[in-house]
Amino acid sequence: MIRNLLVIALILGLVAPIAACGRKSAPQAPPGTEYPRQYPHR
Repeated sequence: MIRNLLVIALILGLVAPIAACGRKSAPQAPPGTEYPRQYPHR
């Protein structure tokens, strides 16, 4: 029983960071916004 829990915890510990780091798509700016913003120069 304890061995099964350790195996499951190990698998989740290895898979969770890999599943969380992927970017699904590039973010799109909402319509009507000025992005990227042009900042004034000194």
